[in-house]
Amino acid sequence: MFLAMNRFRIKPGSEAAFIEHWQKRESYLAEVPGFLGFHLLQLEPLGDDPGEFTLFASHTMWASQQAFEDWTQSEAFRKAHANAALTPRELYVGPPQLELFKAVI
Repeated sequence: MFLAMNRFRIKPGSEAAFIEHWQKRESYLAEVPGFLGFHLLQLEPLGDDPGEFTLFASHTMWASQQAFEDWTQSEAFRKAHANAALTPRELYVGPPQLELFKAVI
């Protein structure tokens, strides 16, 4: 299994707008061989201090690293990211951070 994760730092008070943006987004992932699943996660803060941002992570699960790499070169990937420029930039505290993980156990 291979996992691709993007971490997003979202301005406090913009969480609902960020979630709504993701709910409306068409990913085309179901069309791609080797795709296993997707989740959008929101970090639950410990304590009462919301901090400078709310952390979200999107992650996709793949049968293999090759399946993920094939997705990044696919028409489905191009379609899914065609409207990336329409993402409301005012929601973010900096750019997303991509992390890639391979299953070792």
